[in-house]
Amino acid sequence: MILVTGGLGYIGSHTVVELLENDFEVLIIDDLSNSSMSVLDGINSIINKNIFFEQIDLCNAKDLSFIFQKYTNIRAVIHFAAHKSVGESVSKPIDYYKNNISSILNVIDEINKKSEFCPFIFSSSCTVYGKANRFPITEDEPIKPAESPYANTKKIAEEILYDVSLTNKNLSVISLRYFNPIGAHSSLKIGELPLNKPQNLIPIVTKTGIGSNDKLIVNGSDYNTSDGSCIRDYIHITDLAKAHVISLKKLLSKDSLKSFEVYNLGTGKGTSVLEIIKLFESISGLKLNYEIGPRRNGDVPISYANPAKAERELGWKANLSLKEGLSSAWNWEKKINNL
Repeated sequence: MILVTGGLGYIGSHTVVELLENDFEVLIIDDLSNSSMSVLDGINSIINKNIFFEQIDLCNAKDLSFIFQKYTNIRAVIHFAAHKSVGESVSKPIDYYKNNISSILNVIDEINKKSEFCPFIFSSSCTVYGKANRFPITEDEPIKPAESPYANTKKIAEEILYDVSLTNKNLSVISLRYFNPIGAHSSLKIGELPLNKPQNLIPIVTKTGIGSNDKLIVNGSDYNTSDGSCIRDYIHITDLAKAHVISLKKLLSKDSLKSFEVYNLGTGKGTSVLEIIKLFESISGLKLNYEIGPRRNGDVPISYANPAKAERELGWKANLSLKEGLSSAWNWEKKINNL
């Protein structure tokens, strides 16, 4: 059984589908703070296999301990559960440190109690690189001071996992540093579904296109980039999800030479905010209502990956295009709005 924390979230739900399609038994833990039980229905409609689900808060150590006692056959953990908004973390740093750090500590504590091998895949982020000096960014890029509390929680969590992996021989870790996931499952049964005001660019774009968001604010136009707007690496959610299954199989086969390893998950291509807007207008046939606003605290000007290590060591690479990702995001937005 594979424990997937935050398994009803955006990336978690798509990874659960990939796990089930690869015949893994899955236990989802989610507190539903930024997800919905409707996502579980969506997963079941894609692939009709038995899924175990427990609604608990990972910050509650007693409840989590009960889960590990109940499901004694947990053989690996994929940890997604975390607060994830850069902007919100700047305004609510205590919430982010309490939730993101205590939750992973509790999960690791339970793994440490197990006597058998239990590998761990961590949902990390390219934000750990801070303001990188070289592009595309490799895993050898020096880790800079975090630009936001969110980024710092990812950095701290990686440090915790590294330290623990050195002492616990039953814990082997792969930390996957995501760049910017976009899109929806090809079935359009699951996709990005923020319960509150979206913080990521693509759902803001699609919601502006659909009319539920009045206008899109481009946060900064004076960066040292080709058009002044921020540049990011946008990766299709399905490609991202597949990387977790590949990583899991590598860990379970004990084919990893190191107890702790990191991989960038991206396309290797950077696209600016204004370029995303133009591509969306081309795909949708709409004129997007947007205006230039001030820079946003916590944003770095440029971030795109060198994913060569993941291709070399995992045999993984992104196969779906930016246009496919943005098109599926737009089709998902229209579907959930019954259009």
